[in-house]
Amino acid sequence: MDKDNSPSKRIYEAVKKIPYGCVATYGQIAEIAGNRKMARAVGNALHKNPDPKTIPCFRVVNSKGELAGKFAFGGVGAQARLLEAEKIHVVNGKVDLSRYQWKI
Repeated sequence: MDKDNSPSKRIYEAVKKIPYGCVATYGQIAEIAGNRKMARAVGNALHKNPDPKTIPCFRVVNSKGELAGKFAFGGVGAQARLLEAEKIHVVNGKVDLSRYQWKI
């Protein structure tokens, strides 16, 4: 298989496109990466993110707008802090998708 077109590479490339101040859902990233049924694979790939400074995995939330329970890069509260630094309001571990979801 062509390593340059691996599912993880496609997932990372999709996440890089999420604009500043927006979030995307796991399913949305899966769809952009070529298979809307691989939302779980998106979570697995992001947990192994090789370059969190370039691949903004903190901008990915679940379909209800909920943040990751155990954010892999910085621990509890780190994802919320990173989102809030981009002026995304986090309330009780959630973001308002109607307001912040990336419109493709």
